[in-house]
Amino acid sequence: MCGRYIEVQKVETIEKRFNVQAPAGLDYQPGYNISPGRYAPVITNEKPDQLQVFRFGMTPFWSKKPMYLFNARAEGDKNKEDDPRYTGSMDIFRKPAFRKPVRSQRCLVVADAFIEGTTEEGLKKPFVVYLKHHQRPFAFAGIWDRWKDPGKGDVVESFSIITTTANELIRKIPHHRCPVILPREAEKTWLSEQAPLNEVLDLLKPYSAEHMNAYPIDSKIRSPKAEGRELIEPVGERLQPETDFQVRKDLHLRGMGNPKKR
Repeated sequence: MCGRYIEVQKVETIEKRFNVQAPAGLDYQPGYNISPGRYAPVITNEKPDQLQVFRFGMTPFWSKKPMYLFNARAEGDKNKEDDPRYTGSMDIFRKPAFRKPVRSQRCLVVADAFIEGTTEEGLKKPFVVYLKHHQRPFAFAGIWDRWKDPGKGDVVESFSIITTTANELIRKIPHHRCPVILPREAEKTWLSEQAPLNEVLDLLKPYSAEHMNAYPIDSKIRSPKAEGRELIEPVGERLQPETDFQVRKDLHLRGMGNPKKR
């Protein structure tokens, strides 16, 4: 599961990393505690050269009321035991809310790190999970949809993050699910409207634990209203030894800049 994540980079950094451009007046608000209902940066297959902000928590186009589907299981109804050894089919395309988006409405969800709690206690015992060697921002595999409020007529563009089985690092937290982090070389394929579905589904795999790490933080991040760099201060040791551990400092120095004025 991935219900909280971090994205604090300046717009210019995101533009350079993903080779996109932010339109004038983009309402991008960096955050250390992005939760469902909040608007966050994405890059869609519809506008692959542009940075956009969509609501975290997807409402399918056919819904009669707002929904906040913030995660989508890669396996669909398969692997209900969340067995990390699962190698069966990725049945996300069989789910009514996801069958259309996973085929034709995919997006990159821009992130610096994510927050994960234990399976038993959730965010009472949270961890910051990040990629080693300053690999940020990176991209979650996301799907999006466009919904029109039948009462008000408002149009809402929203997204879900696809999850898969936990790798070795996430199981140390311990937790049973992990967001799909796309290798950089797979991002174009994920956004490609010409990519065959089987090729797309092959990307829904756990990211290598060798390139990730995590450390515990205070449970005050449980509140969706909580915000600020102090939320990601370590309160314990990293799960894996690391010689170059500068995540907290880097997130502060490289992030939380004001969006580019145009």
